[in-house]
Amino acid sequence: MLFFLRMLLLAVHFVIASVVGLLIGLCRPFNPDNSRWCARVYGIPAMWILGLRVKLEDDTVRDHQRSAVIVANHISNYDLMVFGLTVPKRTVSLGKKSLKWIPLFGQLYWLAGNVLVDRGNAIKAKKAMLTTTDTLQHKDMSLWVFAEGTRGHGKGLQPLKKGAFLMAINAGVPIIPICSNNYVRGMRLNRWHSGNVIIRSLPPIPTTGMTSADVPALMADCQARMAACIDELDRKAGTTLTR
Repeated sequence: MLFFLRMLLLAVHFVIASVVGLLIGLCRPFNPDNSRWCARVYGIPAMWILGLRVKLEDDTVRDHQRSAVIVANHISNYDLMVFGLTVPKRTVSLGKKSLKWIPLFGQLYWLAGNVLVDRGNAIKAKKAMLTTTDTLQHKDMSLWVFAEGTRGHGKGLQPLKKGAFLMAINAGVPIIPICSNNYVRGMRLNRWHSGNVIIRSLPPIPTTGMTSADVPALMADCQARMAACIDELDRKAGTTLTR
């Protein structure tokens, strides 16, 4: 019964939060700080509705002052709300173009200044990447990327894709990994306290002086750091996968 009540409340909240986010976007279209405010609007009430306890560890990413590419692990559809409290100022995200067709949410996502990429069109995708690189270099903004490209559904960190790392190297900005435990493993939405989420940002990985030839090593370094962090957070939160 509690599960169905939560899903109903979450659906109502999603519509209300989307309307509020859309109004924010209409009042100040494409403002680079819109995404942070919208993330809070979605995230704070949603964590209460879902009964998830969120703990932020070493959350230096919120105070990061210069442009960066923020790489987060992608666990489930709830990530939009779970990571909502950690989005720093002047940060936009990278999303697939089809998101803009979702009623209300798609329009606010666009008005918030996020980058929409048409993954089925290589020329348009490359143009969007070049535009984003220029933004990172000259507009004092950061980019949030779920670099796995797909949800892991609690199965652990999937292989990272190279797009985010190429953009960071081309723009000369650091990579900041941010990790959450695989919270969906322990989620029990039919209980009042449904689970624990621990989020930790890792020290920035500099890219100064790197070229495209350094991408594989940079990706491997980031993958190893994030995997080790996620394993530690899983143990702390009690969401370690039993085999």
